[in-house]
Parts: sequence; C-alpha cells; structure tokens
Amino acid sequence: MNEETLRNSIRQAIRIVKKNRSLAEQKIKSEESRLREVIRKLIDIEGKLVSEASTPDNDPAPHGNTGINVLEDLLKKIVPILETDYKLLTTSLEQRESFRSHIVNAVVGALTPVEANNDAEEDGGGVETAGLDEEIDIDVVDDESKFIDINPESPPEDEEESDPRDDFGIEGADVTGRNMAYASFKKIESSIVDAYDLLSNSEDQELFYEYLIANLKLYFDKFESELEVSGEEPTNQAYDTAKKSQPDGNDSAGGDDEIDFNL
Repeated sequence: MNEETLRNSIRQAIRIVKKNRSLAEQKIKSEESRLREVIRKLIDIEGKLVSEASTPDNDPAPHGNTGINVLEDLLKKIVPILETDYKLLTTSLEQRESFRSHIVNAVVGALTPVEANNDAEEDGGGVETAGLDEEIDIDVVDDESKFIDINPESPPEDEEESDPRDDFGIEGADVTGRNMAYASFKKIESSIVDAYDLLSNSEDQELFYEYLIANLKLYFDKFESELEVSGEEPTNQAYDTAKKSQPDGNDSAGGDDEIDFNL
C-alpha cells in the first residue's frame, strides 16, 4: 500500500468516526430533549396538584338553615356597596358613626312592616268574620260636615315639599353621614326586603333578621379598622441624617417653613 492510498484510508476512517460521533451526539440531544419535555410535563402536573390542594373551597356546603343561606347571598350583594360609601366619609368619625346608625336603623324600619305582615298572615289575616250576617243599621244624617270631598284642592305651588332625608334622619346625628346613608340605603333596600320576603318559616326569619343586624355592625367595625392610619411615619437613616443637617426654619430664609393647614 503506497502512501497516497494510506492517506485516503485514514481520511475515510476519520470521516466515518466523525459521522458516527455526530449521529451519536444528535441521538443524545434528541433523548435529552425528550427527557426535558417529560420533566416539564411532570412539573406542570405537580404544580396543578399543589395549586388545587392549596386553593380554598369557594363553594362550601350550604348552612343548615335556609335563613342563613339567604342572608349570606344578600350580604355578598350589599356589603360591597356599604363599604364603598362608608369609606368615602373620611372627614370625621362622627360622619361614619352617623352613616352606620342610619343604615342599621333603616334596615330595622324596612323589615318591621314585612315582619308584621307575615305575622298577620299566620293569624289568618287578622280579619274577624263574626257578626257579618247581622243586620247593620245606618243612620243617615243630613249634615254637610259629614261630606267627604274626593277632589280636595291642590296645595299651593309655592309650598315647599319636605325633604325625605329628614324623615330618614336620626335627631342629633351628623347630616352628611345621614345623607350618604340615605343614598346608600336606596341602593340596597329592595334587595333586603326581597330576601326577607322569601322566607316564611319563623325560625328562618328570626335568624335572618338577627344575623343581618349583627353582621352589619361587625362589617362596619371592620371598615373602621381598615380606615385607621398608624400615627408613626416610617423613616430611614438617610432622611434622619439629611433632616439634622438642615437649619431650623426660623433661623434662615432657606429653612423649611411650617405650613398652617388650619386655614
């Protein structure tokens, strides 16, 4: 075998080795790619299982009392409305206390007629039928004072109509809180009455009424606690150092002037 033939054989052998090595590397890369895909799928499955295990049940079993179930559904509708309106009253605590008192008082006032009507229906409508067949004697008296005018004169146009918020209000309470409560209650009144009117069982009605008032007060407590602001302002070393290096406002024109907010 001459030198040229030997070199050709060596080149051919090298090409075969490189080709086999390339094929082996491609096979390894392919297997690694498939392995990564399998691992990725396993991680996704595990992540879903962990997420499902840690996610609270948003649809818990209903309560054993229908009145409480109806109340829970009602609270989901009205509490966000009350929270939004309540937290608009940031000028003073008196405004929020007025809002709270007027809402609770209005709820009691709205449900009292419904409760009385339901009690009357349970008693048979409260209408006595005894003696209806007896003869009724009517004395007709010719007296103009007995005349009932079915077309009374309209009140003077300049007579001022009463403000319905005055009838809604509680004497001595903050007026702004009253006005906000009046507007807020108009948004939720029908929902409250309709929910209570669904119930005919006396136990359901009693629990609904009792827990509604209690929950309103508890939610107002929660809203108030969320409005409280810490009196201590956070600081850091850089601010404290810069503050100490500044001259007092009364010593130089370049100092910090105190701003009087009591204008």
